Amino acid sequence: MKDLSQSIKLLVDPARQLFKVPRASFVDPDVVAAERQAIFDRCWLYLGHASEIAKPGQFVTRTVAGRRLIFNRDTDGRINALMNTCPHRGATVCRERSGVAKNFLCFYHGWVFHSTGKLREQPGQASYAPDFNAQGGADLTPAPRHEEYRGFHFVSFDKDIVDLPTYLGQAREYIDLVADQSEAGMTIVGGTQEYSMRANWKLLVENSIDGYHAATTHATYLDYLKGTAGALAAVGIEGAGRDLGNGHGVIEYSAPWGRPIGQWIPAWGEQGKADIDKIIARLTERFGAERAQRIAFKNRNLLIFPNLIINDIMAITVRTFYPLAPDHLHVNAWALAPAEEGEWARKSRLESFLEFLGPGGFATPDDVEALQQCQAGFNNLQEVPWNDISKGMGRPQPAADDEIQMRAFWTEWHKRLSRLNEAQQKNY
Repeated sequence: MKDLSQSIKLLVDPARQLFKVPRASFVDPDVVAAERQAIFDRCWLYLGHASEIAKPGQFVTRTVAGRRLIFNRDTDGRINALMNTCPHRGATVCRERSGVAKNFLCFYHGWVFHSTGKLREQPGQASYAPDFNAQGGADLTPAPRHEEYRGFHFVSFDKDIVDLPTYLGQAREYIDLVADQSEAGMTIVGGTQEYSMRANWKLLVENSIDGYHAATTHATYLDYLKGTAGALAAVGIEGAGRDLGNGHGVIEYSAPWGRPIGQWIPAWGEQGKADIDKIIARLTERFGAERAQRIAFKNRNLLIFPNLIINDIMAITVRTFYPLAPDHLHVNAWALAPAEEGEWARKSRLESFLEFLGPGGFATPDDVEALQQCQAGFNNLQEVPWNDISKGMGRPQPAADDEIQMRAFWTEWHKRLSRLNEAQQKNY
């Protein structure tokens, strides 16, 4: 068993305010294998949002940490996370991405499962023992753990993991700031953005909560906004980064772009201003002035360890991603919005979502290129072996373009992989 000590070793020197990450961790296939065991098999992982399966019988199929699952609301109205594998011979039972179904049919031998996962019938049932499924072994298997927080559903493949609220910890505060934007409930709008890039998955973690790169990497987008009449408010970019514990982190900041939940821009006109004023008034009535202002005007890039990103900026994106190889990751992203949102606000939100956050927008292609160039640069790791994420390390309150939230991720990452490596070396 390979000793991963050098590939995962962090260089941390508080006295010199240095925090460095070994570039070997981005290229070593044994690190990816260890991450699957120590992180993706042991953490709470995002599955989907309740709004995607709002009606009885609705389902979507997802792949989470390499496992195929059915995320559905059964005909009794209960939400389930079922392993999408037939207990008979192992075939994938539901091969559709989404739909409505009272039952699921395995095409191989025709076993039929109710939307609850219970086996309903089998061809040739007379050939089986009368009590063949008395223990439920022929039903679809539920995920080992499945819990929900504010409409966000998570699964874990570790049956002994702490409950979801405990795991989320301080990150719940920021999920609440998103969920509280609607009285009718938040909803996933439209379909899924799906793409991949030739880069290590941890690079996208860093990028998603990195306020440092925006002014340079996304200069074209900022120039575009400056050159578009009425596209900007008279607001500067400033804020703070936070370590939320358990590997979670956030940056929260003001920015000049429009936010359909509260920050008006001239391009939205007087009717848009009137609608925005009503939204802020209602938020104030519900939560008080201070919290209403925070919900309406502050942007948030939130990481839920290890790989859920909720970016509440000019639109809200929910994003997950998984490693396919040390230099290859797969991304899924969804737009989230208040269910009761008006037509102009929804139109503006989705235009911003596609314009900046979409795989064909201003930001994502920039980020893909940057991360792929980082991955290519790691070919020189023998001579330049460290990534530096020291920025803001000595500040009592790191700014939004500092890197405290990244250090939170790497500290948790290192703890989990070190624990696994020590156990494997002891047993080898």
